[in-house]
Amino acid sequence: MLDIITFDAQGGGNILYKALAHPVASEALRRLETTLGEGGAFAVYDPGNWLRTLVALYPGLKPDMGVYTHDSEQIGQPDGLGGEKLALTDLVESGAKIVLALSFEHEKMLSRLARVTHSDQQILSLEPARLPDWMLSNPRNYLDKLNFATNFAFFREDDRFSTRLVTANYWCNYDAVDVRYWMRLYDDKGMILAEWQEEVPDAPAGIVVDSAVIRECFDLPAFCGQLFIHILGARGHDVVKYALDTYGKGSEQSLSVTHDANAWPSPRFATLPAPREGEKLVLWIQNSHATPIPAGAITLNQMGEEKHFAVPVAVGPFSTCALDVGALAAGITWPAQLELRSGNHLVRPRYEITQGKLTRIAHLNVERRDLSPEPALRKLPKSMGRGFILPFPILDPEHFTSVVQPNPMSEKISSLPLRLDVFDESGTLVTQKFLGNLPRNHETAISLHELTDRAGHADLVYDFRDGGEGDGWMHALMRYESRVNGHAAETSFGGHIFNTLMTWRSEPQSYSGPPPGLTTRLFLKLGQEGHESFSCLIHPASVEGTDSSDTILHLYSNTGVELERRKISINPSGSFMVWPHEIFGARSSQKQVSAAMC
Repeated sequence: MLDIITFDAQGGGNILYKALAHPVASEALRRLETTLGEGGAFAVYDPGNWLRTLVALYPGLKPDMGVYTHDSEQIGQPDGLGGEKLALTDLVESGAKIVLALSFEHEKMLSRLARVTHSDQQILSLEPARLPDWMLSNPRNYLDKLNFATNFAFFREDDRFSTRLVTANYWCNYDAVDVRYWMRLYDDKGMILAEWQEEVPDAPAGIVVDSAVIRECFDLPAFCGQLFIHILGARGHDVVKYALDTYGKGSEQSLSVTHDANAWPSPRFATLPAPREGEKLVLWIQNSHATPIPAGAITLNQMGEEKHFAVPVAVGPFSTCALDVGALAAGITWPAQLELRSGNHLVRPRYEITQGKLTRIAHLNVERRDLSPEPALRKLPKSMGRGFILPFPILDPEHFTSVVQPNPMSEKISSLPLRLDVFDESGTLVTQKFLGNLPRNHETAISLHELTDRAGHADLVYDFRDGGEGDGWMHALMRYESRVNGHAAETSFGGHIFNTLMTWRSEPQSYSGPPPGLTTRLFLKLGQEGHESFSCLIHPASVEGTDSSDTILHLYSNTGVELERRKISINPSGSFMVWPHEIFGARSSQKQVSAAMC
């Protein structure tokens, strides 16, 4: 497993990791590996404790002449590589021909090290791996998170399928101007196919990147790889959000969507359903780093079981590999679920299911390693109501089947004490179903269309009547299947505490300030040619007695100009199906993005 720290709930993302792993930086760091490999013995000056992350990503930068520090209290402490940290003042006597200073500020390092090195020692730094200023939102502070608003996307264009990335300039809500999307496309071998910038208006405009258009623009062969996205001019936050459609060409019956927000590798991922009889499940393994993934470094196992199935092939830098899960983990079938031990090599893996002529694609979710069962969840104050809830739609049972499967989403959770609260669209409680204290290796999938004959939504809720434990990281997979043509789509996401005035730790969350989070803003993409879009808006309520929502739907043109708005109201625990073509008429079919603000 890569020995890197990528993300934690308290500190957020490790920006050093992003700075070192960035594809542009990786090119300079791989060259530095070559230089040091040819230059002989070298030592490292590590003023910021960066060495372990650097060496994990670039093994050739492991020093053979010691690790030096200016912090007197760290002298003699483990250096993370099997040795002990040495005093910077002893560097001149080290015998090292080269000193690598772990800093992006070369001149500053030359000045600092002048007193402890001699003329025969060459001083190098990480400055060659620094991104150019034109790529930085804040050049004065290189490790500002806004300089590394980045993400990866699965991207494919061949005779059967196309992909379409859709997002919006939500950075303008934070007064960002001159926002651009810098993009680099890799093929399945990790080779660069194209680089370009997408310029967007200084308004909440829709952004569409279609693989067919990119292929024609750059005269490319068919490809199946990944798209790296770097936001230039980001403000407010560093999370790159998008929706990604996979759609079939000609008679191919494929139209599925996956979203992305998490740009951090993880040791484990969950929400991977085992294939049903007659289905082929492909896991797309996409290396997010310039370091190869060795054969056997990634494994699959049935959730809650320790029998592992190792991926038998190596995956090169930034390369893509299609893994037949059913062939590797034979005998594990739905409703079992699988766990991916990814060893910090991957960012948000995708999986694709083929059944006959139908295909669908979805994503896995990060399984947390920093969470432990939280006894306080059993006795939350009454002001928190039902506490953590996970709301999700129940589509009209006359036309769709709706299935939910709870997922363990932290490494230490061993049971899931859960209940389903089912509501109709008006917010009236229809029924409740206690699911029991599910073990980690449960094979439970609940058919919601069998619990109600009405459209609406359900909340997954902690219920400790039979014991069990919770960690506040409640997740589930939701699968929807058409009764007309058998096509299905699925997704997975997590729960929160919603719409309480009192707070519990970081809940209810807010994107625009500290909790409680009582408002949100959503950008909803409209359907592409020949398709109508819809969205189920849910008013989640952990407590009773709250007011109906004050929800405004804004229709924007593809240049970010607001065309119309409509006001709707959703009862607490109610839902509303947004059909833009019904609400806004024919004008909505010509636009790229509709923004719904609740």
